[in-house]
Amino acid sequence: MQWTLVVPLKPLARAKSRLSDTAADALRPGLALAFAQDTVAAALACSAVKDVAVVTDDVLAGRELALLGAHIVPDEPRGGLNAALAHAAAVVRSTRPDGAVAALNADLPALRPLELTRVLDAAAEFPRAFLPDTADIGTTLLTAAPGNALLPEFGENSRARHRASGARELRLHDVDSVRQDVDTGADLRAALALGVGPRTARAAARLLTDGP
Repeated sequence: MQWTLVVPLKPLARAKSRLSDTAADALRPGLALAFAQDTVAAALACSAVKDVAVVTDDVLAGRELALLGAHIVPDEPRGGLNAALAHAAAVVRSTRPDGAVAALNADLPALRPLELTRVLDAAAEFPRAFLPDTADIGTTLLTAAPGNALLPEFGENSRARHRASGARELRLHDVDSVRQDVDTGADLRAALALGVGPRTARAAARLLTDGP
């Protein structure tokens, strides 16, 4: 099964506010963009991924991610994360009604294509499925096989909400790069330990140089 991934990205100026204890305000937009670039680049290198649609209204992020090969979908609802994902999934299926669609977090800088392939192949067995984050509280990936609505429930305690919505929870070993999102300084250190993409590595090096 070939998937279209929908990746949500809020305006960079407002992204990653919980990194304020680790990164100065001037550095956080660059970190958020680097996370998204490495996430999208790794996703596009995944054999199970047909294409990537990034839903964002950020001009800089849209331009940079389009250069990597992503399609850019404006966040027309402007009603928050779940509304943006539902809108982008509808846009994707307006041209490919029978396509398999998945929502993927934009802050997976350690993402490895082979691990993402394993997760997507496992998800293909179910109408809807999701992968919890490393904290087992949130969600990093939600999938909808052909003929099924995405029905995103991201946000606080999204693992419990996605499970309650009927999506199958995927419990896979050795897919840490798909589960390690970055919201805090501790998350960033964990991602760096896994091995991040080149853009995040450069942004993290600047963070160490300039400090919070």
